[in-house]
Amino acid sequence: GLPAALPALPLELTVLYNSLLFTVGASDSAIKGEAKGIRQGLLRVLEACGACGEGLGTEELWEKVLQDVTMEELQAPLHRLGALQAAWWLAAGQLGSVAGLFQLLSTAEDPGRAHCSEGQNKLLSVIKAWQVPPEGRSLPLLQSAKDLKEILCTAAAFLQGLQELEAGNFPTALSLLQEAAGGFCSKKILAQIYTCLGCCAQRMGKPQTALQHLKRALQVDFQCLPALSHAAAVYHRLGETDVELQALTLLYEALRKNPPAAASSSSCFLMRTELLVHTPALTSLLRHHHPSEVKYLLAQRCLQDGRVADAVEHYLDFLSLLQEGLQQQVPLDGSSALPRIPEVFLEAASALEQAGRHQDAITVCEEVISRTTDLIPQVLRVEERLEQPECSSPGAALGLLSQKKESLCCLAWRAAAYLHQGWAWAKLGESKEAVTQFSRECLEGAVCRCVCLPVTENLQPEVEVLQKIRSLSLIGRGTQFLELGRHKQALLDFQYSLQISPGDPAAASYLVQALWKLNRKQEAAAEWQKFSQSSPGEDGQQQGQGRPLPLYLVSCLEQAMFPHSEPLARSIQDYLGAAARDTSS
Repeated sequence: GLPAALPALPLELTVLYNSLLFTVGASDSAIKGEAKGIRQGLLRVLEACGACGEGLGTEELWEKVLQDVTMEELQAPLHRLGALQAAWWLAAGQLGSVAGLFQLLSTAEDPGRAHCSEGQNKLLSVIKAWQVPPEGRSLPLLQSAKDLKEILCTAAAFLQGLQELEAGNFPTALSLLQEAAGGFCSKKILAQIYTCLGCCAQRMGKPQTALQHLKRALQVDFQCLPALSHAAAVYHRLGETDVELQALTLLYEALRKNPPAAASSSSCFLMRTELLVHTPALTSLLRHHHPSEVKYLLAQRCLQDGRVADAVEHYLDFLSLLQEGLQQQVPLDGSSALPRIPEVFLEAASALEQAGRHQDAITVCEEVISRTTDLIPQVLRVEERLEQPECSSPGAALGLLSQKKESLCCLAWRAAAYLHQGWAWAKLGESKEAVTQFSRECLEGAVCRCVCLPVTENLQPEVEVLQKIRSLSLIGRGTQFLELGRHKQALLDFQYSLQISPGDPAAASYLVQALWKLNRKQEAAAEWQKFSQSSPGEDGQQQGQGRPLPLYLVSCLEQAMFPHSEPLARSIQDYLGAAARDTSS
């Protein structure tokens, strides 16, 4: 409450500087909000000089103080306070304000010092051009202005590098991040910078350079687990599955033993780079995976690579994590790598089938069926005219669309579970039970209603999956009818499958076989010629018209492939040759 006095101001501003530093260091959390103490200090400086700054914004206040106050004794305390102000603005992302402030600080000392050469980064140039004021003898500083300047340079380069990385300006981002890596920071921050450099190099199409940066991050700080996660992703894109799985295994073990926590810094400085850099872009790049997510990635990669035994082990481990309360481990903000839980169950069933554990696969599928049956309406209509209902608000329309999409997903999961059960029973040699399971999917009225009606683009992916499941189920049931000697029923199923998926090579091949077994050899030969004359490109185009199949359907697609192509082709060629000789004679 004492009036401001010029002789006491240098000491007062130095105490304010130390007080703000101590407050920041004691909280050990990212700087947020305004530094109200700085504004109050500036107003007291103007008051002592007989001027008024009330009503001015913070930037205008700094401009007035640095222009009007010329006392030599106040220059060093004001410059130190200016550096603290810059720290608060950097933390708030006000990079333009920081550049303007250092321009004023440097111009006040030497009008030519703050000049920025062409091609240089303006913000870094003006910070580097600022001449650190000498320390006085009256009161020691908790952190020197020289150290603070180095931290501001590192933070400014890091922040701008992140901005350029997010904007897709990768060469500029790389240069700024390299500048930050050579700056003044803790090992923790240095590892984060190298991780960001690795991500930048990967986006530039330089995977080997990316791996070098990510390895460097782990050498600097072995607890920088996001670097290990990004390295696994790079190995995945390179197709180096063995190394990718090793990285994921290390990541899983590290997360299980040492769950990520917000550990306090061991730095001796009160103002640190980590307190100034806390952007959403950095949070996204350094997101820690949960152990369950990594376990799922291990299972998924093994299944995709055909490592069935390992995939089964990982999937069963993951399912056991469900019983530990997976919802408490995985974020609900959409950033998780996990798919919907029924899809994981179906992928696990696929792995169990391929491992020959057919009864276990049936049990897992039964869990999906029991959990989804009550969520599916008796009739699900999704024709185009109902996708644009006369709703009272856009929100209601979106809600209806979301509800239908969810119902279609549940329907697809249940249908896929029946499909997997059908193939599992077929592998067990139980053809009649297999026919029953295939039929439970094929004859569901809801599926027919969904597939036969025109739908909008919003629901097309779900309907395409349903169509493929139904086509595969018809092929599966047809193969079992062939096993049971019910060739006419098999023929009908293959014909229906081709109606759903025209040009499907598996359905077409089985159709030819069914006709051949029915002794309708002329028709079989005609269908075979028609199928053989279609170019591989056309077949591939028909197969690839839709979106990529879910992983849980890949094994079903492989099981539906026709296994007797060459013997059947030879038989038909022999038949055609004999028919040609009879005609000529």
